Formats: sequence, C-alpha cells, structure tokens
Amino acid sequence: MKRVLVALVVSGCATTMPLYPSRPASAVGAPPADPLPAKLVVHLTATADGLKRALDTKVPASGETTVELKGPRPVRWSRAPFTLRFADGRVELKTELSLETELPVLGKTTVPVSVAVTGEPIITSDWKARLQGATSKLESKDLRLRTMQGVAGVLEKAQDALDGFIENFSWDLSPQLTRAWERVSTPIPFPVGDASACAQLRVTSIEAGPTVVAGGLEKDVAFVVAPSVSLPCPSDAPRAELPRLANVATLPSGPFTVEVPIAARYEELAKAMSATFTDGKLYFSKSYPELYLSDPEVFATKDEQLVVKLHLAGPIKAAGFSATLDGDLFFAGHPQVVDNVLRVPDLEPTVQTTSFLLGLKATLDANGIRDQARAALTLDLGERFRAVRERLSTDTPFDENLGCARTNVSKIAVTGVYPHAAYLRVYLSLTAQGSVYLPCPGSSDAVAAAP
Repeated sequence: MKRVLVALVVSGCATTMPLYPSRPASAVGAPPADPLPAKLVVHLTATADGLKRALDTKVPASGETTVELKGPRPVRWSRAPFTLRFADGRVELKTELSLETELPVLGKTTVPVSVAVTGEPIITSDWKARLQGATSKLESKDLRLRTMQGVAGVLEKAQDALDGFIENFSWDLSPQLTRAWERVSTPIPFPVGDASACAQLRVTSIEAGPTVVAGGLEKDVAFVVAPSVSLPCPSDAPRAELPRLANVATLPSGPFTVEVPIAARYEELAKAMSATFTDGKLYFSKSYPELYLSDPEVFATKDEQLVVKLHLAGPIKAAGFSATLDGDLFFAGHPQVVDNVLRVPDLEPTVQTTSFLLGLKATLDANGIRDQARAALTLDLGERFRAVRERLSTDTPFDENLGCARTNVSKIAVTGVYPHAAYLRVYLSLTAQGSVYLPCPGSSDAVAAAP
C-alpha cells in the first residue's frame, strides 16, 4: 500500500497522503532501582577553647548542697572557669571551687578547693556527650582549715557531690543533630510540569568513628542515607525519629559522594518542545513552506529509548505533482544531560519512519526534520540541580553560638539518565565535604583564642 501511495506522489497525481508508520511499543513495568545507600560524613573538630566554652556554658557556675556537721549545714559553692588538658586519649578538666559555709568557731568561712576530673570523652547511643571512666580529686591547700575538726567532712561531702554530678552529667547533642538530620531527610521538592516531585535522602542510621585526641577532640560522624525520588511528592510522609548513634570502629574520612535521583515527566519534554514552535507549528522546509510539524508527544520504550511522535501535515507542490501529507512520524534516541540541559543528540527516525521518508527523498529532506526535532527536544534541569545542591550546602550555627556546621558541595555530575513508563530519572552524583566546628572558624571567640 505504501509503495502505491508513493508512486501516486511521484507520478504527479494530486492526492492526500496519510502517514501510518508503526508506533514503537511503550515501556511498561516498575522504575529502575534507587541508587545505593551512601554515607554523608561530617568531621567534628572541637578545640580546647571551644570545649572550654561549651563546658562553661553547660555546667552550672554555682549551686548549693548540705553537709552534716552538728546538724545539717548549707554549703554554697561557685566555680572558676575550666581549664583543659589532653593526654593518652583522655581529657583532664580543672577548676577552682569556693565552698561557703558556717563552721564552728570560725563562723562564716569560704573554703578554697581545687578540682581535677579525668575521663575518656564519648558520645552515647542516645546522643549524650560525657566522660567515661571519670575520676575526680578535690584538694584544699588551706592548712588552717584542713586541721579543723569537721573540715574533712565538708571535703568528703563535696567529693561525693562532685562524683554524683560527674556520673549524671551529660551534654545532650540531640537538638543540634536533630536539625542536621531534619535538613538531610526532608524531601527536596521540585516542579515537574504541573505536578510536584521530590528527591529524598532517608536517613537509615547514623554512625560515629573513634574519637581522636590531639590538642582537642576530632571525630567523624556519618549519616547513612537511602536516596529515592517520588512523583508526585507525598504530602503526608510519616514522621520519623532521630536514629540512635552507632559507634563503629572505622569511618571513611574526607569528602563523600552521594547519588540523588530527580525526575522529569514526558509531558514536560513535549511542552518544552512545543514552546519552540510558532502557534503550535514548526515550519521546517524552505522548499515547502506550508509543510509543518506539530503536536509532539514523548514516551519511553522498553529498551530505554525516548520516542518523539510528531504530526506532519501540509501540502507539497512541485512541477507536475502535488500532495497533502497528513500523519505521524516517529523518532527515537537515548537521552543525555549536557550542561544541565536534557537532550537526545542521537535522535533518529524509526525504521518504519525511515522507510517512508526514503520513499520521499526526492521531495522531502528527512535530515532536516530530524535536526529540527533534535534542536527542539531540550529541557533545562538547572533549577532541579540547584535545589539539590542547596539542600546539601549548609552553614548553620549552634545554640549559644558555640559552633557551626558547614557543608560544601564541590562537584555535581550526571551519572545516568533512565527512561521508564511513568517518567524520566536523572541521577546526580554530588561530592561534598562536611564539618562541624567548636568554635566556628572566623567567629570572634575563635579569633580571640587564636595564638
């Protein structure tokens, strides 16, 4: 039948010529698997001055207890700022206490006491920073008071109170970690045509490596994330809780790499293609100025190709013959992302379309149609890439301005484009480096503490 129609055109008979190349079969089935889990590693650096300030902020500067000395006697205490020393994987804290109480004969008396606490700094699974295996020592150099009967009872009471305080004291890090966890795990929304999609880095666990003691404390913490993409973006995602900390023997230090999937609908591609047409039509031939392409449709095949269907219509007239074309052409190719723009550089007519166009090679430029389709089939993904970069780039201060968290994305690259039945997936590989500082570099406290 096709040969008859072509013969009618070539022979010069005026006719309306319908185009019916076979439509490639659309893709079916589930989307490709999500990227493998990745670890977002953050390096914690806490200087001696930063820890000192944190302790001075978190540990009360004064308080009150009682001692038995001919009945209960109140003892009011206050402390001086801490000093820190690091050795053999342990930290030594020192401060001066002033114990104020009523003593026999002496009356109201202030007892100076030196305090030293030594222990191994750890972070427990419930996000509490504390000293493990801590030992404490209280001494008073006031010889006059040390010889007084009952003073030993005061020091003993103070020692017991200090031991109890050390045993129960911890610095709750969960508020700071919760903010970081929420930022990482909150879906990253981006528009997909008239719909809304989102990429998500679901935090499945959080790991911490060993603590390095080197004039301060350094530690690697990793968020283990499972990347995924949803279209449309779920509006009622279940609320999760901050995972418990898993202390592990080793963690990969330095920059980390994570793959994040984003999505594009085929309707978007068709709409972007139509935007390059004039009043919905693309006039592509100088030889036949009334011939046009219109109504683009994009879909995927099971072999991961994109297919573009274009409606071809309009009259062709030449000496001795004329015809009106009316029907569809099909082009197929593999999508790529170049400079943030989705393109199909190898777009070619399907076998059936090629067969028909070859029959018209004397009258119609098949390469011209292909080139016009390639040039029109583009979609800018820059905004989607930017949304992912911004989510993983942070500069967040801690409470009381004790420190800050910083993450910098140094490289972003496209590692794959995967068509399937519902939409197109683009996998982004982001290389970044994360750090937590105590205190924050560049802050007034850090500058003042610098040698």
